[in-house]
Amino acid sequence: MAKAKRAHVSIYAQDMTRAAKILTVSDSVSAGQSEDQTGPRLASRLEEAGYQVVERRVVSDGIESVASALRELSTDFAGVIVTTGGTGFSPRDLTPEATLLVLDREAPGFGEVMRATHVLGPLSRGRSGIAGQSLIVNTPGSPTGALESLEAVLDLLDHALATLHGEVGHHHPPEIGGSTATSSSGPT
Repeated sequence: MAKAKRAHVSIYAQDMTRAAKILTVSDSVSAGQSEDQTGPRLASRLEEAGYQVVERRVVSDGIESVASALRELSTDFAGVIVTTGGTGFSPRDLTPEATLLVLDREAPGFGEVMRATHVLGPLSRGRSGIAGQSLIVNTPGSPTGALESLEAVLDLLDHALATLHGEVGHHHPPEIGGSTATSSSGPT
């Protein structure tokens, strides 16, 4: 039985430009020894969800190559940057470390949700967070792992970007009643 695709609908992105960039991190792809299987699939899924993929780039593994690319991609960009590759346990898998050098603030919930999507999810060390007006999301290098990870957070992207760009008001925890002035005092 074919799995039905869920329609992506957001109440937050009515007037917002939904831009995306994809960074493939791979020694073999950057050296021309293999074809990028994951970047095009991520681009296709983002476009299906209504994002305009404005740039795709490939870099080799390593802290400086990835950090430099992320700095360039996030400069003057207000959208989502999805990385693929370099999040595993191999000594060359340094995308999370490079991402941390670029982020202003982490968004750990994205990684938590992505890792919870598959039994092998905990093997991904991907990070997510904010760099300027960009949201950076690390996904694994395998096409299946990357797409499952993206799918896990896709419905969150619009709201995260709208909030980052000041298009959604600040949310506070619900009022649970009482005040500190009266709740701790006894009958008067």
